[in-house]
Amino acid sequence: MIIRAAGEPSVFEAAEIPVPEIKSNQVLVKVAATSVNPVDWKIRKLGLPLGPDFPAVIQGDVAGVVEAVGGDVGDFAVGDEVYGCAGGVKGTGGALAEFMACDAEFLAPKPGNLSMAEAAALPLVCLTAWEGLVDGANVGWGQTVLVHAGVGGVGHVVMQIAIARGAKVYATVSGPEKAALVSDFGAIPINYREQSVADYVAAHTGGLGFDIVYDTVGGDNIPKSWEAAKLRGTVISCQTNSTQDLTPVHLKGLHHIGVLMLLPLLHGTGGARHGQIMREITALVEAGQLRPLMDGEPFPLADVAGAHARMESGQAMGKVVVQVSG
Repeated sequence: MIIRAAGEPSVFEAAEIPVPEIKSNQVLVKVAATSVNPVDWKIRKLGLPLGPDFPAVIQGDVAGVVEAVGGDVGDFAVGDEVYGCAGGVKGTGGALAEFMACDAEFLAPKPGNLSMAEAAALPLVCLTAWEGLVDGANVGWGQTVLVHAGVGGVGHVVMQIAIARGAKVYATVSGPEKAALVSDFGAIPINYREQSVADYVAAHTGGLGFDIVYDTVGGDNIPKSWEAAKLRGTVISCQTNSTQDLTPVHLKGLHHIGVLMLLPLLHGTGGARHGQIMREITALVEAGQLRPLMDGEPFPLADVAGAHARMESGQAMGKVVVQVSG
């Protein structure tokens, strides 16, 4: 499924294109599934400059089976089941096709206890969570972590990674259904419609604030994250497309971390770290400490427009997945 120009979900069209030729450092993956992330629908809708050239095959999250291996690749063999976020931006191919050429360093062995669709739900959101929580904040035992939008794509894995590393985790929700999901993941729900920041900081931290706040919402929610953090605490954001007065950051001595996990794909450096992180994710999944939250059944490739419309609606809970084959 390709797009020839930016626009509404209806711009997707079926097309026959050549099977990608792989370089010596790449593998050819027969795509089983992919998932839709906000950056994907924004590339489709807005024609962001970081997207592939038109006509474009988009989406970076992929799960599938290795079909061919470049001469310099030693970690994978034909027939291996793999997953990762390995394209969908400028200079790369995407996963909305039968085959995808991937730099091998971005991939990891797929968790054996997940389906292809479930595995495809994890890469971008897990990389975003890990880069902020682990590489950035070094979250650890006994810390308190507040996650904004706990049942979102990034939020639901932030909760699980933080809990796996020994933190006590809280997450904001908008109602009882989402509160139940947050509780099921082992976190403590906070209904932001019923409690102010001051109220829940007082109730859960004695007024001191949280050690780490992971803001997946952005915009007007960023000052709320600063308010919720303790003195010299850490605020992580993967949505920073707004203008803010940084005075609260200075007055509280906060450490603010911005996360853009696409940097290795966009700049051609750091991909091996992503492969390492995905191996850590596989270990957590296989140990029963991490699982994807799926927003209903996968969409078929022919209805990728429906998948994008669902993700763009803001109503999805967890990840929207597209089944490409199998």
